[in-house]
Amino acid sequence: MKLSRRTFLPVVAGAAALPAFSRIASAETYPTHPVTLIAPFPAGGPVDTIARILGEHMQGLLGQPFIIEDIAGAAGSIGVGRVARAAPDGYTLSVGQWSTHVANAAIYKLPYDTLTDFAPVALLSSNPGLIVGRKDLPANNLQELIAWLKANPAKATQGTPGVGGFGHIGGVFFQHVTGVNCQYVPYRGAAPMMQALLAGQVDFIIDTPTTSIPQIRSGNIKGFAVMSGKRLAAISDVPTVDEAGTPELYLLQWNGVWAPKGTPDDIVRTLNKAIVHAMADPSVRQKLADLGQEIYPPEQQTPEALGAFQKAELEKWGPIITAANIKVE
Repeated sequence: MKLSRRTFLPVVAGAAALPAFSRIASAETYPTHPVTLIAPFPAGGPVDTIARILGEHMQGLLGQPFIIEDIAGAAGSIGVGRVARAAPDGYTLSVGQWSTHVANAAIYKLPYDTLTDFAPVALLSSNPGLIVGRKDLPANNLQELIAWLKANPAKATQGTPGVGGFGHIGGVFFQHVTGVNCQYVPYRGAAPMMQALLAGQVDFIIDTPTTSIPQIRSGNIKGFAVMSGKRLAAISDVPTVDEAGTPELYLLQWNGVWAPKGTPDDIVRTLNKAIVHAMADPSVRQKLADLGQEIYPPEQQTPEALGAFQKAELEKWGPIITAANIKVE
């Protein structure tokens, strides 16, 4: 089952503000009609949000509408599969992440290869996992959360954005390191998972900053720890896992853009140039920073860098996921 929502972003005038790039782009024959960015999760989640920020800026640079299409299901594999089957002409792209282009390869029997059936376009940004809980949970820091989970193994619940998703694998990692044991409750993406947490239907989740930061700032949920060695500026009062007493419980979600295998190199380069330009824009950088995203430097935003990074991540996480026996038929 899938959920699809197509959104047409308004075309913004970019030629006046960006004359140098516009002259380069206008010399190309691509694009001549709207480009679809497929975000393989429900609207409102982190990938959808990043796609909208990126798409709004790219359409001003390239002069064509960028349509955001949300296609949910099977931890993102349905939407990504749509891109794998699309014509390699640059008009259907995947905005994906670690879970869709790395973890799913070890979890699902996919009708495509996450590495070889796509042309890498650009590595975008990354953020660490956040350990957050319902606001009335009787724990005020990470060690108290761990103690409460250990004391309530029969009733403690962790929401996940679907079997094998970032939050699920993060939960397996979290439970292994801390020794807690609780029930997983899967949802069809990050947005419905967050709604369940806000409603008090689950006790805690491991989430990306994109959806959690606004709720932490509003006091709607509790932020227990950032799963990296560095605090996030957007929620600077939330400690790292090191500071919270659980060293090196690190989990990183990263985002990228892919085209179908066989997409001409000149189209990939045009898209990459537009993305690199967009990611250097102060307004884009601020919007992503507000979501807890850290943008990769330009030398890591190349198609070659994304391909090499994805390959290394597949080699790292594949054995970990296999050892946890996370499988979906």
